[in-house]
Amino acid sequence: MRSWQFNHIDFSIYPYYGGDDLGVHYSPEALQIKVWAPTARQVELKIYARSAGGRAIRHEQLELAANGVWELRLEGDFKGLFYTIRVNDGEWLAETPGIEARAVGINGKRALIFDPQETNPEGWENDQPIVLDSPVDAVLYELHVRDFSKSPASGMEHKGQFLAFTEQETQTPDGLASGIGHLKELGITHVHLLPVFDFFTVDENHPDEKYNWGYDPLNYNTPEGSYASNPDDTSRITEFKRLVQSLHAVGIGVVMDVVYNHTGYTRRSYLNQTVPGYYYRQNRNGNFSNASGCGNEIASERAMARKYIIDSLKYWASEFHLDGFRFDLMGIHDVETMNAIRQELDQLRPGILLYGEGWAADYSPMDENYRAVKRNVKKLKGIACFNDDMRDAIKGNNFEAKNRGFVNGRTLNEEAVKFGVVAACYHPKIVYSYVESSREAWAKEPWQCVNYVSCHDNFTLFDKLKQSCPKATDDQLRKMQKLAFALILTSQGIPFIHAGSEFCRSKNGEHNSYKSDDRINQIDWTLKSGYQDVFEYTRKLIALRTNVGAFRMRSADDIRKHLHFSKNYEPGVLAYSILDYPNPFGWKTIQLVFNARQEATTMQLDEHNWQVVARDDEIELEGIDCLLDKQVSVPPLSMMILVKND
Repeated sequence: MRSWQFNHIDFSIYPYYGGDDLGVHYSPEALQIKVWAPTARQVELKIYARSAGGRAIRHEQLELAANGVWELRLEGDFKGLFYTIRVNDGEWLAETPGIEARAVGINGKRALIFDPQETNPEGWENDQPIVLDSPVDAVLYELHVRDFSKSPASGMEHKGQFLAFTEQETQTPDGLASGIGHLKELGITHVHLLPVFDFFTVDENHPDEKYNWGYDPLNYNTPEGSYASNPDDTSRITEFKRLVQSLHAVGIGVVMDVVYNHTGYTRRSYLNQTVPGYYYRQNRNGNFSNASGCGNEIASERAMARKYIIDSLKYWASEFHLDGFRFDLMGIHDVETMNAIRQELDQLRPGILLYGEGWAADYSPMDENYRAVKRNVKKLKGIACFNDDMRDAIKGNNFEAKNRGFVNGRTLNEEAVKFGVVAACYHPKIVYSYVESSREAWAKEPWQCVNYVSCHDNFTLFDKLKQSCPKATDDQLRKMQKLAFALILTSQGIPFIHAGSEFCRSKNGEHNSYKSDDRINQIDWTLKSGYQDVFEYTRKLIALRTNVGAFRMRSADDIRKHLHFSKNYEPGVLAYSILDYPNPFGWKTIQLVFNARQEATTMQLDEHNWQVVARDDEIELEGIDCLLDKQVSVPPLSMMILVKND
């Protein structure tokens, strides 16, 4: 019986294969099969008529070629049949669809032989990715495919499926835009989709019986079947392309959440059943290490593991026209691999967004100095990191329900908020000893920082505010929500919004809903009318950011030159000005004041000719009114923006 310990194995001596033809490749004349399995003694291919059940209709042995590759050419047209690959490295391992599989049948146990050209929807050749001048021009919107449409109030027909994103002019029961129309109305630039590659928890035969976020990868190179109209053919591929095509048609990019840091299974994973131990890191005792907290961690530093990740990303970017990738637990990956990803994707198509979580979930045997953790972001090329410092500064500790931040009543942490305002870059007017979570700037440039206040993990923002302020009125909670968004959407860096939080999304207080049912996770579209004021304010903030480049400066030097924090300290109040930054309105000075107090605060001004462009729920670039006094009253729990032209 195999022990699954890997003591004293030098994985670095395994041969490297640099070709781009691994896997099973179809033509009407023949199948070409190549499998990298350097420890194998035998490799066999089985062909089946169906995706599950029944005996194999053909068995074939692959032959060992060079560099650990086993290969076979099989004459004939096999389109529509299924196959598995099995490796013998001293004993026969489990049948798998092969780690390169690009189409699979129900539940991903057998791979489907298909013609990729037949998966392209009509007009696919004219689809164009979304390219930004700078990553800071992005407004990211994190969304789970199933959550988007599952609610009875969504107005969408294809509930829980990719095709819901192709439905036009859908509405809530109150006649407000839902679905893709809502996204366009809101003004975001990119939809960030939680994992859409094939994951194992949800039974594709009965998708409504279980729910999962999808951070349990099974097949990395094919879309998830529970989101397709038919999980047993190529519908999942065509329909995901239609999702991308539909969003691109309205000017919205698509970012894919990728989980190359671990697999859902460990010993039984398809990677481990192909080359045992190779794709995973081990502890000193030879057992699988677990920086992911999910039982394993991918050894991204090993040559063929690195190649596998890069090849997979290039496939998704080219075949599906994707606009970016978000790396789950990026801090598990090594810096060298992340930089190689950037280089390879730039050669494929410059401008693809790359960002991730700059941390791991547990101990890794790889020294942190070599991993893509937050403190090493300066070593990364064109890759951004989530700013959890800003997240916790705004609303309080992410893991403690009662803990408070700036918007919900904690004073004396204004320095931590300032840290996020400048996108975690160095600024001489920040006292870093007062920033509890990061005592120094970790970003070199603003495009390396993704500012956010909530995401799929932990409490929704609204639930966190309710838990930490149980005596707050509904009006106060709305104002806190708006103030949090005002900070995120006017700060430097890349802003990120959790889907539905623009109308106070709740998960009924559930802080870890990764496998909770649809009742908890689905976006309740009726909230859009109930919290229309929050939605409208968020929409105006996005428009403000889009139209005023001062809120998305390109460089840290520009931030230090143009952004000046107020010298007057008042607990619960943050104020700063942006001076002489070019804008189409001729503003020489932009003054921002964030009042997190429960009462109004008074700000002294240097002269009379100020215009108010943001106050309470109003944001008007043409100006709301002119000030006649040298002081202004800033309402409680609100942002005010004043401008002047001289």
